[in-house]
Amino acid sequence: MSARRCDAHGRLYPAHPRVGVGVVVVREGRVLLVRRGRPPHAGRWSIPGGLQRLGETVEEAARREVAEETGLALGTLHLVAVVDLIERDAEGRVRRHYTLVDYAARAEPGRPRAASDAAELGWMPPAEALRRLDWSRTREVLRRGLALLGVPLADADGG
Repeated sequence: MSARRCDAHGRLYPAHPRVGVGVVVVREGRVLLVRRGRPPHAGRWSIPGGLQRLGETVEEAARREVAEETGLALGTLHLVAVVDLIERDAEGRVRRHYTLVDYAARAEPGRPRAASDAAELGWMPPAEALRRLDWSRTREVLRRGLALLGVPLADADGG
């Protein structure tokens, strides 16, 4: 297989950037994280999200991804950040390229359930959520999203 298409989904060595969405979901001062069940991030905690589909807006994609992964509907979406994830290989070729559009929203009433590529869900205090996220950009998105929603950060930041 060529280096340009070394995976079935075209995520490695793509011909163009992929657009992803993520949502900082909050209810009663707690953050909802999902533990990924499939590669490339199987076993890692993240905010709910995924790839935008052709013909849908980024807001529609954000709502769909949260509904697919958690079964929850969302209130008003607040734009938090647009993050570029560009990974190059040893030769300098673009191995992965994502433009990630991140939102924050309060969850509507309902009981979440892990589905799609989410193996597990967890409502947790902001400080615990920050500890479970391993990418610094996602931790920053979480901090900004909590601030937009008026969720105190003192405990999350350790003081």
